[in-house]
Amino acid sequence: MLDLRRLRLLRELKFRGTIAAVAQATNYSAASVSQQLAQLEREAGVPLLERVGRGVRLTGAGAALVPHVDRLLAELERAEATLARSSAEVGGTVRVAAVQTTALWLVPSALSRLIDDYPALRVELSELGPEIALEELRIGAVDLVVGMDLADAPKFVGPSAERRPLLTDRVQAAIPAGHPVASAPGPVPLSDLRDATWVAGRPGTAWNDLLIAACRIHGGFEPDIRYRSNDYGVFLNLVAQNLAVALVPQLARPERNAGIAVRDVAGLRRDVFLAVRTGGFEHPAIDAVATALTQITQEFSATMGSGSVAG
Repeated sequence: MLDLRRLRLLRELKFRGTIAAVAQATNYSAASVSQQLAQLEREAGVPLLERVGRGVRLTGAGAALVPHVDRLLAELERAEATLARSSAEVGGTVRVAAVQTTALWLVPSALSRLIDDYPALRVELSELGPEIALEELRIGAVDLVVGMDLADAPKFVGPSAERRPLLTDRVQAAIPAGHPVASAPGPVPLSDLRDATWVAGRPGTAWNDLLIAACRIHGGFEPDIRYRSNDYGVFLNLVAQNLAVALVPQLARPERNAGIAVRDVAGLRRDVFLAVRTGGFEHPAIDAVATALTQITQEFSATMGSGSVAG
C-alpha cells in the first residue's frame, strides 16, 4: 500500500526539483525526505527517482504517479468536506493567506462578519505574497488564498487547486503632486514617466515583474528602480516625498495620501481571486469564508468604485 504522506513528498519533488527544497517547504530534514522517498520506492516496487549529477529527478513512473496523487488529495478534501457538512454547526479552523491590499481592506471586515455569524469558526490570517501563498496552499499549510495576478495574463494555481474570481482592480500610477504629468487629463502614458525614479517590489515578486513588464511593453523603457519594498505604504510615502513614482493597485487606496496625484494607466489591471485545493470550496467552513469575502468585496466596491466585482 502506498503511503499518502510519502506520495505528497514525491509530488513536491516534481514541483520543487530538489530534495533540499522539499525539505525546507515541508519542515523535514533532507535526510528524512530521502528516507521517505526510498521507502516509497520499495512500496511501489519500481524506481521512482534517478540520479542526475548530485541531485535526483523523477523517473517516468514517478512522474506518471503525480497526477494520481493530485486526484487522491482532491478526493481527501472532498471526503473531509462531506464529514464537515454532516455537522449542524459550521466550525473548525480555516487558514487564510492574503495579499497585502486585501489583508488591509477586505479580509478584516469579512472576519468581523464571520465572528458574528459563525462563533464556532476560527479563521487564521497570514499576509503573504501571491507566489508564496500558492505554495503554502499546495503543501497544505493554508486552506484559502486571496491572491492576485495580472488581468489577461495566464492564470496559474496548479493542477491540484481551483480558483474563483473576486475582483478586477485597476493598476494606477502614483505620482508626486508637483510632477509635470500629475494634472494632465486622461490616463497617463507610461512613456511620460520614462525619466522618473521608481519604487518597485523586491526582485522575484509579482509586483516587481508587473512594473518591469508594463514599462517595457507599454512605455518602451527600462525603469530606473532606486527603491524596493513589498509594502505599499512605503511606496506611497516615497512618492509623497517626491522621491519616486510607483504603480499601485487601486485597492491600495493611494488617493488617501496627501501630496500624491493618482492617474489611471491604460490597459493595466489585476485580477484578485480566491484559491483553494481542489474540492476545498465544498467544505462548509471554507465556503463560509469565501462567501463572506465575496460579500464584503461587493460592498466595498459599491462604496469605493474599486474595479469590477466578479459575479
